[in-house]
Amino acid sequence: MTITQERPLVLASASPRRREILESLGVPHVVVQAPVDEDERLGESVRDYLLRVTSDKLASACNRTLGNVAAVLVADTTVVLDKTMLAKPSSIEDAARMVRALSGRDHEVQTAFAIGAVDGSLLHQEIVATRVTFRAMTDHEIAAYAASGEGLDKAGAYAVQGRGAAFIPRIAGSYSCVVGLPACEVMVALSRLGLL
Repeated sequence: MTITQERPLVLASASPRRREILESLGVPHVVVQAPVDEDERLGESVRDYLLRVTSDKLASACNRTLGNVAAVLVADTTVVLDKTMLAKPSSIEDAARMVRALSGRDHEVQTAFAIGAVDGSLLHQEIVATRVTFRAMTDHEIAAYAASGEGLDKAGAYAVQGRGAAFIPRIAGSYSCVVGLPACEVMVALSRLGLL
């Protein structure tokens, strides 16, 4: 079933950045909310966490009345430093703590995405990883960036597409993965599934 204006893709995400990526790719889509428990579970690996959350988001989205749609796309992004996930910060102080930990170091951003049929069956699931290098930041830069609030709703407490770009000299891998949706990999998967 091909994605068309009349039969769009469902993007089950509250992220405006994921919407913007799909819009830039020219993929007709509608947005629905798919709230799930995104808390890390004790002993859960990064891979297991991402696969669980995207599977849960897919199930949540497919449990809603979706109408005449082609398929459902969900995604989740996490920042990994020294095998530890950095989720969304709980406060400006927590954001400053995260950015301080990233300062002067490399870390990995992992985005998992899943594509499912409207009946909830899984058609494709994948994790894309990108290496990100932060330059060393001064205490003043860390405090000012955290106080800007830009990273408060983002894993790792920064936005590569915003002011955070000033601290990132190098990215190895998919830029859009760091933003929240690996554009190339998503388009390849949609094409292989016959949805484009």
